[in-house]
Amino acid sequence: MDARAYLEERGLLVDRFLEAALPEASSPPQRLHQAMRSILFPGGKRLRPGLAFAGCEAVGSPPEVALPLAAAVELVHTYSLVHDDLPCMDDDSQRRGRPTVHLAFDEATAVLAGDALLALAFQVLAASAGERTLAAEPGERTEWDGGPVAAIDLAATLEDLAASAGSTRLVGGQSDDLRFTAGGPDEAERVESVHLRKSAALIATSVAGGARLGGADPETVAALRLFGEEVGVAFQIADDLLDQDRSEPCSLVRVLGSQAARARSETLLDGALGRLRSMGERAEPLRELARYAVRRAQ
Repeated sequence: MDARAYLEERGLLVDRFLEAALPEASSPPQRLHQAMRSILFPGGKRLRPGLAFAGCEAVGSPPEVALPLAAAVELVHTYSLVHDDLPCMDDDSQRRGRPTVHLAFDEATAVLAGDALLALAFQVLAASAGERTLAAEPGERTEWDGGPVAAIDLAATLEDLAASAGSTRLVGGQSDDLRFTAGGPDEAERVESVHLRKSAALIATSVAGGARLGGADPETVAALRLFGEEVGVAFQIADDLLDQDRSEPCSLVRVLGSQAARARSETLLDGALGRLRSMGERAEPLRELARYAVRRAQ
């Protein structure tokens, strides 16, 4: 399986969904909606949606079942990029080959665009199953356009997505990243703690949530969450290996050096792949996406 081809194919699914979910650029307030669309289309690799689809397929369900989650995690991820790029955060000038939102529009519009993308993530996920699923008894499965979804699965997925975006994970990881101080015997451990929250939490939610919506049992969901966490940390190490020109204090490349950091990413990848050993061919997209995410710099 070719990971890039898989992401491109599944990316079309999520792009069509997002295109329908976002207000038109001409809809008031126009400047806000233009800013939201400018960062969302064209998108990046759509890795997190791809992992949500692959998690769903790994447990035997069609990818469309995970489509609302795939859209939601991409919206959360994109909101985080808009805010991370702000002058008060990382102060970046380019994103996805274009000027960052605060430069293309203005800082206030960028803040509001990020806010609106985050809110839309929960709107599309909560609305995905419709009133019938939300009104169902816990564990009862009802039909919607994408396939069978359980009310209890939707509630758990919403809670997990909210937690992954909150103060103990993504936002907390960014807070500690901004204030990271080098040195100390626990430096590498502290770096990985930031990576686990800022980068890996949403990746883990993508995989585990896709599997949950696909009907996976709690043990499988838990195993795939650990898979996602290990892949997510390794993914961030790979990003740092790709961008060694940037002076980032919170980086295993700086702490360990390139060779040892790459070895650590491979150890994490091996551990993650080991969690899929019993899942058979249906998990092959997950395996290939993990390898692609970690080894794309090599």
